[in-house]
Amino acid sequence: MNAEKEPQTTLLLLVRHGQTPTTGKILPGRTPGLNLSDHGRDQAARVAQRLVALPVTAIYSSPLERTIQTADPTAQDLGLPIYREPGLLEGDFGDWTGAQLADLMKLPEWQTVQQRPDQFRFPNGESFSEMRDRVVATLTMLRNRHPGGTVVCFSHADLIRIAVSDALGNSLNKFQRISIGPCSVSAIAYQAESADSDPMVLTVNSTLEALSNLRVS
Repeated sequence: MNAEKEPQTTLLLLVRHGQTPTTGKILPGRTPGLNLSDHGRDQAARVAQRLVALPVTAIYSSPLERTIQTADPTAQDLGLPIYREPGLLEGDFGDWTGAQLADLMKLPEWQTVQQRPDQFRFPNGESFSEMRDRVVATLTMLRNRHPGGTVVCFSHADLIRIAVSDALGNSLNKFQRISIGPCSVSAIAYQAESADSDPMVLTVNSTLEALSNLRVS
């Protein structure tokens, strides 16, 4: 009698881009031409050293410069191409793009952003609900494309926070409780042969531990 086949597990690693000159100061959104700082490049090199310990199948990145630059050391070390994936793109912050965070925090709308994001749309931009639908659809597409694989996705803080929160089964209004630092790694595992299986969040905002220790249990 043949042994029962073990279900395949697809692992998605969500990596925030490294630090830029505007990190923590400005809401850059999709502004082109924003590059990593020297510290951000060091962060990208360090996260590459952690990621190469895994059997990476494919690398995807938001098309913005700061995410491509973060992905580049990993791609070079692994000898893999970087696929630009629009679904991993930063949120469209509309009229808030390029604003000082200190100024935005003074707006009455800021409380809605923090406490009831499901009711907020950036002026002339994207809503948080649209961001959630976009990133969830993108990650579903990628895990279906690479069943049983290990896929690295370089993206942005809000997109990763929303994706992790959704994988945990939380409502959109709770995603702000999750911290995602520059070049941190968050890992979500899926049973590749079961479309209805719940995802398992293996780690969130990881910046230190060895990724080779990731296990599905």
